[in-house]
Amino acid sequence: MWTQLLIPLAALVRGDLLALVHQLGMQAVAAMLEAERTKLCGERYKHDAARRASRAGSTRGELALGGRRVALRRPRVTDRDGHEVPLDTWAELASTDPLDVRALEQMAIGVATRKYARSLETLPDGVETRGTSKSAVSRRFVALTSEKLAEWMARPLGGLALWAIFIDGIHFGEHVILCALGIDATGAKHILGLWEGATENEIACKAMLEDLSSRGVQPNRSRLFILDGSKALRAAVRSVYGKKTLVQRCQVHKTRNVLGHLPDDRHADVRAAMREAYKCTKVETAKRLLNNLVRALQRKHPSAAASLREGLDETLTVIGLGLSASLTRSLSTTNPIENMNGRIRATARRVKRWDGGTMILRWVLVGVLEAARGFRRLKGHKDMKLFVARLTQHGEHAAVQPTAVDAKRVAA
Repeated sequence: MWTQLLIPLAALVRGDLLALVHQLGMQAVAAMLEAERTKLCGERYKHDAARRASRAGSTRGELALGGRRVALRRPRVTDRDGHEVPLDTWAELASTDPLDVRALEQMAIGVATRKYARSLETLPDGVETRGTSKSAVSRRFVALTSEKLAEWMARPLGGLALWAIFIDGIHFGEHVILCALGIDATGAKHILGLWEGATENEIACKAMLEDLSSRGVQPNRSRLFILDGSKALRAAVRSVYGKKTLVQRCQVHKTRNVLGHLPDDRHADVRAAMREAYKCTKVETAKRLLNNLVRALQRKHPSAAASLREGLDETLTVIGLGLSASLTRSLSTTNPIENMNGRIRATARRVKRWDGGTMILRWVLVGVLEAARGFRRLKGHKDMKLFVARLTQHGEHAAVQPTAVDAKRVAA
């Protein structure tokens, strides 16, 4: 089947090694195809009364090679009735089409569509190719990302056994993409999905959470949701996941919001005071320090005091679980998902004009898949068993607590 190829040493020394490899590869493909044709038609110029196929010259064909389509001659075989007989070797070679994956990979690492051809290996002169134009690469990128997005957003999540979920939004012009990152019992990270909406919109937030629930993240256990501070998102979490759920307001977002109400000369001391409170291991101590800061800000900066007071208890939720310092820090802010958002922004920064939310979702997916390659377990993951035990205790306690309606009935 294989033809022995003699490689003069001088050719390796003088010529382009890549061009030589390409030439030898094409010769090997041609030899494989001819070997199969010989098997079907018999040896050339030898009479065989039993043969059922004949050589029929060759025709132009294309195979994917090095991120483009390369033209080569495909041998033809016909049966006694003149019908084309397909060659299994050609069908096998043509069935593997890595061009879409190559285009996605090139775009993910920062190659622009107009520079795609330049990013590929150089082929010998005279080789006919196609599929590297800006429009061709763009079409492949759109087709593959659309397919992956639909498949990815339909994945079942019930087998992940998630205990913590980070939710944050990333802005692209007038659009906001909501991202959810789940943490399982081992501390491993799982990207749960992407939705177009806004954390300030309770309807969009509720639709996102209901989608998570329908795909397997059901309200059948106590979980911790780490949020950016949006009241609408907080209300949606309570609505979909109920009283078993614990909510942690991101301490970084809270600090940023408070500082937004203060003059620049107060930023350093207020930030330091809030950090000191958030480093406490006791909720009572942290709350006392934060309330002291509220009183200190009240007279001259009442809006900053009100911002700090709003949702203050939920910025201390994780402190009350009694976890290790490392895991407490990891679960007290949305930093784990912010790191992923940074990868998304880096991937999408080359896009100058967004053509609707679907395009944004496709590009965000590329950034998400790129970020997932570098995922590590959550810092402090060795303490996850204790975290799971604390959440389980909370869920059991919440299950026996009377609801507000029940309490009114008892009082009556």
